[in-house]
Amino acid sequence: NKSSEDGLEMFHKAVNNVKPVLEVRSRRVGGATYQVPVEVRPNRRTALAIRWLILYSSARNGNTMAEKLAAEFQAATNNEGASIKKKEDTHKMAEANKAFAHFRW
Repeated sequence: NKSSEDGLEMFHKAVNNVKPVLEVRSRRVGGATYQVPVEVRPNRRTALAIRWLILYSSARNGNTMAEKLAAEFQAATNNEGASIKKKEDTHKMAEANKAFAHFRW
């Protein structure tokens, strides 16, 4: 362990940093499909955060999955890394499609 921080504490911090607040969902209106921004439910937030952390850990360079996962958690704790980028991209998509927010269901 390269940091002095407690592992569980680091895990919680990483997951909280990766949790998305908004996401877009496809909604058909007439003949067009709109990407409608919706708020993410608390359970789904946590699930997405953990899913992204695992997904982007396996894409990292490293020997063992444990090392890759540790590196991704470390990065997420410092608000950097691929999983944080995914969250920011998700938020950007929601922001860009704010005009369609009135199609929420």
